[in-house]
Amino acid sequence: MPTTHVATSQLPTPFGTFDMHGFSDSETGKEHVALTMGDLAGQDAVLTRLHSECLTGDALFSLRCDCGSQLQEGLKRIATEGRGVLLYLRQEGRGIGLLNKIKAYNLQDQGADTVEANEHLGFDADMRSYEMAKDMLQFLQVKSVNLMTNNPRKINALTELGIEVEQRHAIQVGENSHNKGYLATKASKLDHLLIT
Repeated sequence: MPTTHVATSQLPTPFGTFDMHGFSDSETGKEHVALTMGDLAGQDAVLTRLHSECLTGDALFSLRCDCGSQLQEGLKRIATEGRGVLLYLRQEGRGIGLLNKIKAYNLQDQGADTVEANEHLGFDADMRSYEMAKDMLQFLQVKSVNLMTNNPRKINALTELGIEVEQRHAIQVGENSHNKGYLATKASKLDHLLIT
């Protein structure tokens, strides 16, 4: 497995205390984190979120996206259920990296949508992959997941990796006047299942 477990510690948060598992990906050099709560080993239908890193939304409170709201909502739901996992995957800007994301934001400031901006920079609309998620879930001994997502491509990717997605739970939070166009583009061009 290219993504291997390195260490585990406790992480107290406003939503509850999680176990934080650090993983290293030997193929990309990236480090990923799983936040877990409750007994997951051998369990089916584990409440799960795959959350791709978004420094601007998760840490800097950007209103351009819904990422920070989704991160918090995912942790809240896991804490409420008392069992689940959030995989925090280091693939900023749908995989293009932070500096390219800032370049894409500049193009969006000039009128491009999120897909057009990525493509103008020479990238696909979504460069993410989820192979590391398979290794992480195998380490945690999760048998199948109930996935918190609006993105059917994420469900398809996990299914192709042999991860059974038993149910999809919508996670539509954080809409505001700054990200309405962004959310509309995700629905129209990236197939996200959003109620608009």
